[in-house]
Amino acid sequence: MGEQNDAGAAWSCCNDSQTLFILLYIAYALIAVITWDTLVAKPMRLIAVFIHEWSHALACWMTCGEVRRIEVYENEGGVTTFVGGCRCLIIPAGYVGSGFCAMIFVILSGGRGTSSIACIAFTLSLILALCYSPNRVLVHICLAYTVINFTVFVIEYWVYTPILQFLILFYGVSVGIFAIADIHDDTVVREVKGSDAYACSTEVWPCCFPRCIGLQWAALAITFQLIGIWVALLEMSEECKELGWVQCLNLSANFGTFDLTESNFEWEGWFAQASEQWGSQFDQGSVPWNR
Repeated sequence: MGEQNDAGAAWSCCNDSQTLFILLYIAYALIAVITWDTLVAKPMRLIAVFIHEWSHALACWMTCGEVRRIEVYENEGGVTTFVGGCRCLIIPAGYVGSGFCAMIFVILSGGRGTSSIACIAFTLSLILALCYSPNRVLVHICLAYTVINFTVFVIEYWVYTPILQFLILFYGVSVGIFAIADIHDDTVVREVKGSDAYACSTEVWPCCFPRCIGLQWAALAITFQLIGIWVALLEMSEECKELGWVQCLNLSANFGTFDLTESNFEWEGWFAQASEQWGSQFDQGSVPWNR
């Protein structure tokens, strides 16, 4: 397949798993962009707000603070009440953490086992949030997504696979794009007193204007999505089939190159093969998706 070089190891694209991943990513991204400001996307916008507030809470716990209350409002705002901790890390953790969590979802969507880990961790986070004086909207969000995750998890292992991987990738793409859109609307387009960017400008980086901070967060969120796509494709490459995660990442040290010279990047041929595979494997409860 690929040959190692000084810049890093080469890896190939695109096998059936990688092609399916790319097609689904594009489809989910289009859905998120088209429905962003509609009622259809409101449940995902609310879960994106939850992840934003949860990221504040995680940063608080990691810096030895105490979280008192987590709230998400119907108008798609949210508040995390805390005492102690390092405010320099807690304040930017909302937007930065949303982009980072979206990247993790995208990466872990590439395998059944990793998708299961992502689903379990996400569900436990939803349940744990109920212990911190949630308001009514947050209770509904946590319970609804817990039921969705549990239902899809059961379907994955007893009815049809890889539906769980599809769900986790959907979370990653949607939350990532919504995080970028929120950063753009709330910190770049306008300057709002009381926003995370404004708080960062006054308490963390006095030399930076709120909009400058917002641009940095937007760049980070976009970078996180690109890293998520890169690592997911790398993990699903032919070279990584028999390797563990750490070994596979070492395969492309320093973000090496990918090799298309011996790839299966034939769209017409892939669709013909995929239609046969989907038709024959649907009855068996599986479609091509590696790792």
